[in-house]
Amino acid sequence: MYDLSFWTIVLLCIAAAAAGWIDAVSGGGGMIQLPALFIALPAGSEVNALATNKLSSIFGTATAARTYVKHLAPDWKTALPMAAVACVFAGLGAWTAHLVPTNLFATGAIIALSMVWLWILLTPVIGSVTILRWQGSHKHYIAAIIVGAVIGFYDGIFGPGTGSFLLVALVGVLGYSFLQASSTAKLVNLGTNAAALIVFGFTGSILWLLGLLLAAFNIAGAFLGARTAISRGSSFVRVVFLAVVAMLIIRLVWDTWLV
Repeated sequence: MYDLSFWTIVLLCIAAAAAGWIDAVSGGGGMIQLPALFIALPAGSEVNALATNKLSSIFGTATAARTYVKHLAPDWKTALPMAAVACVFAGLGAWTAHLVPTNLFATGAIIALSMVWLWILLTPVIGSVTILRWQGSHKHYIAAIIVGAVIGFYDGIFGPGTGSFLLVALVGVLGYSFLQASSTAKLVNLGTNAAALIVFGFTGSILWLLGLLLAAFNIAGAFLGARTAISRGSSFVRVVFLAVVAMLIIRLVWDTWLV
């Protein structure tokens, strides 16, 4: 592990806990934890930051998924194939990430997230209850698999906003409530994180000691976040989603166009 000061490690742990909470509720926790790692680690260690973030966040995602499953079972017939496809395509995305300019994906993410944010803001009834589209039809599962493939590939090749994209796709495309979508999204996120972690593991990019330390705090935040979302319901998840996506858009605009 790099020679980090005590207070730097403390701040990283706080960031990991906050990221776990946000990720469990609405997705987007990487917006906090990943920049904190970029700042804390020396220049030239960006890949180490990405890899260590994945190690920490996969533990938090697993904790949130377990908490959701315990209190609010996801639609397993949709979640499992969607997660499997997302895992494969996330690995493919990570493998080909060096072939595509990052700015291209950043610009696309800014446009897509802005449209999604306005849509959710102006349509308050969306995601309040689960009204599945094509329920019981093959179209439902085909749509879920396509969503898993597209978002999985995006997560592997770029990443920011993956949880938010998953949430809005499950709500807007498949018809889940925000709370039910959060439960399903965590399982899909497990697949994409696992694929990226395998790729990073083979390249030796993970800072294991730091990553496992941050994982403990990410787990605590994820547990509290999932319990909060379950107790407060879909309306609370919607409000957090709008706030997190707004901050994510601002950050992407700053990183892509202003710096």
